[in-house]
Amino acid sequence: MKQIVLSGLEGFPMVQPGDDLPDLIFHSLLTNRVELMDSDILVLAQKIVSKAEGRYRDLNNVIPGERALELSKVTGKDPRFLELVLSESKSVLRAKTGTLIVEHSLGFICANAGIDHSNVDPELPDQQDRVLLLPSDPDKSSSRIRQEIENKTGKKIGVMIIDSHGRSWRMGVVGVAIGFSGVPGLVDMRGKKDLFGYELKVTQIAAADELAASASLLMGQADESRPVIHARGFPYALRKSSMNEIIRPFDQDLFR
Repeated sequence: MKQIVLSGLEGFPMVQPGDDLPDLIFHSLLTNRVELMDSDILVLAQKIVSKAEGRYRDLNNVIPGERALELSKVTGKDPRFLELVLSESKSVLRAKTGTLIVEHSLGFICANAGIDHSNVDPELPDQQDRVLLLPSDPDKSSSRIRQEIENKTGKKIGVMIIDSHGRSWRMGVVGVAIGFSGVPGLVDMRGKKDLFGYELKVTQIAAADELAASASLLMGQADESRPVIHARGFPYALRKSSMNEIIRPFDQDLFR
């Protein structure tokens, strides 16, 4: 029986701006005695990619504009933080006390444009007012990491970057893909037959998000220190892909 096996790379080092992330991943694979095979997938937590790319911002260097000041009155959030959120967003969808939902410049809907204080060590000098932004181009980051690891190993793999997002109509957060390379975002099942021979008419599987949610269970949401997950047995063929294929076009969005 075909099965997918996921394992976390234990003991991954704390990532600092400018670190060679593909090299860190490669050596972590060696330390964890994981030998890559063709069609394996590496799932990366967004934070290590953002940290390596230096996506920190110091709130003390941010001057809030009029819109950020207005939203601060509604949400109760720091207007400097909101200015950064606006700079990373196309539009604001909802604002209420403690909550700001935006359309990120990358196209997906999320809270606070994915900007976060968590796992930004407040004990280190000058970090109390530092926040971490999402990678500026997660697809490009995924592609670069994939190519460098393929060069080191000679294996054809996929790479995904994931984050935790909330969902309309459901409580709690779940791991979702925000960028990938070599991994199909959507798998189109239209035209295939079900168990009873009926032809599927509309079924498209968000395969990247399904894997992201599974990997997120191993990563955890707190102090697990397991930001890279190795996946083997993904049931769909790897191929060229991008996040654009799983972002619902505005004219098909029934909720806005």
